[in-house]
Amino acid sequence: MVAFGASVSTFSCGEPHPDADPGRPQLSPWKLPVATTSMPLVAAAAVFVYMLLLAAMLAYGANCFWLVWIHRRNRHGKIVPPPWDVATDGPLPSVLVQLPVFNEENVVVRLLEAVAGLDWPRDRLQVQLLDDSTDATAAVAAPVVARMRAAGLDIVHLRRDDRRGFKAGALAAGLVRSDATFVAIFDADFVPPSGFLHRAVRWLRDPQVAAIQGRWTHLNRSWSGLTRAQALAIDGHFGVEQAARSLAGWLMNFNGSGGVWRRAAIDAAGGWSDRTLTEDLDLSYRAQLAGWRLAYDADLICPCELPTRLAAFKAQQRRWATGSMQTALFLLPSIWRAPLSRTAKLQATLHLTHYAVHALIAATAVLSVPCVLLPGVTTEPAHLWALLLPFALAMSGPTVLYLHAARTLGEHDRHPVRELGMLTLLGIGIAVSNARAVWHALRGRAGVFERTPKLGVVVAGDRVQHDYRSGADGLARFEWALAIWCLLTGCALIWAGVWVIAPFMLLDATGLALVAWLGRREARAAFHGVDA
Repeated sequence: MVAFGASVSTFSCGEPHPDADPGRPQLSPWKLPVATTSMPLVAAAAVFVYMLLLAAMLAYGANCFWLVWIHRRNRHGKIVPPPWDVATDGPLPSVLVQLPVFNEENVVVRLLEAVAGLDWPRDRLQVQLLDDSTDATAAVAAPVVARMRAAGLDIVHLRRDDRRGFKAGALAAGLVRSDATFVAIFDADFVPPSGFLHRAVRWLRDPQVAAIQGRWTHLNRSWSGLTRAQALAIDGHFGVEQAARSLAGWLMNFNGSGGVWRRAAIDAAGGWSDRTLTEDLDLSYRAQLAGWRLAYDADLICPCELPTRLAAFKAQQRRWATGSMQTALFLLPSIWRAPLSRTAKLQATLHLTHYAVHALIAATAVLSVPCVLLPGVTTEPAHLWALLLPFALAMSGPTVLYLHAARTLGEHDRHPVRELGMLTLLGIGIAVSNARAVWHALRGRAGVFERTPKLGVVVAGDRVQHDYRSGADGLARFEWALAIWCLLTGCALIWAGVWVIAPFMLLDATGLALVAWLGRREARAAFHGVDA
């Protein structure tokens, strides 16, 4: 006999009530959930796997509440270091600004002009345009670079023969050409404000701080429902997650742009590596495991552009999902051997494996009907609400986190209900795409660095100079299939009386169908040469 603990299991096998309607699955009152020999071994294994998936969803959802609580408890406790004092700290340090770009014709000039406006002594500022482009970006940037060099800015336009190592390779290639003390990094779609470096270096007065990460804000937040939803999600990450990890002293990450590194920390941690698709996350954790600290400043603002098309958004999410899981596979053994608290190790694990949530959404959607409605499996009334808990926390946890971030940062003019609804559906809808990305990482597939094309648009009516489009990911049929399956699952659960999780299945169906439909609309618009 295989027994499942009552604290996590919501299933029971047994004979139906003698007065029961034989046409409907029945509840067996007040018995512990068990799997008897009447259940086939395969069915018992499926139920066991389903319970593990629900337990994992419960953990990730509950962690959102934990992060919000940590943030609320400590948000007034962080002390911002004073500005760099030339009298006590010495002359302002040399700073290298690296600008990795690949096919960014629309935004490269905007980036260069913003960097040229940085308020920093010209004799201590170096700029590298790390241009791996294969389109007209180099031709657009070259005269701007020449003009800035003639005006006295120490700027070079570096071109490689190939994209070996992708962004990590470009950053490493540029780094060997400079001996600057600090290294600021801005992706092509960022527009750093003039005072960015002065606020950033104050954190690096502490010799143990490897890097300071600023908060991303959004140039085109109001462009569409897609960008407003993304802005809410990113605000949640920076407004709560990064802040909470920093305040609690847990491991955190540099986000790849909008921050400044100490050159010595990069070298001590082994330098940039292309072994994952998230070179920033990998280096961040390696540096902290080597004894360095990372800092986060919510008031160190750096505006950037959000993807305006679903295909670009999905490509970005796939890259982050693959890279995060790759980093987890490489570094989690070292993290759990490191002299860290168990809480810090647990938080690092949840952080690095966070994109597994999408795989859990897809897997529970597939398994809900067979695991709840298998012959011989019935749901206990006493434990019926336990079935609801993982689904409810998986949804309400992120919801509370995003609402708390919106309130804390004050970035939303009104209560972000509409954005939250769109974000919820998008998060569910990209489950198939991100689940495949996680699966590829677990199988050891290196993956290809998919750039996120930016159009250089800020408000409605802005003209696109060069219309980059991400290719379709070929998953629409699977998204439609899973959407239909979730719809049928919801109906079947309602018919069977297991109504507590039926709304979640119907919500899954809506999110998957929305993403599949938007993807199809974009593909048709691209075929006809118009915007979606």
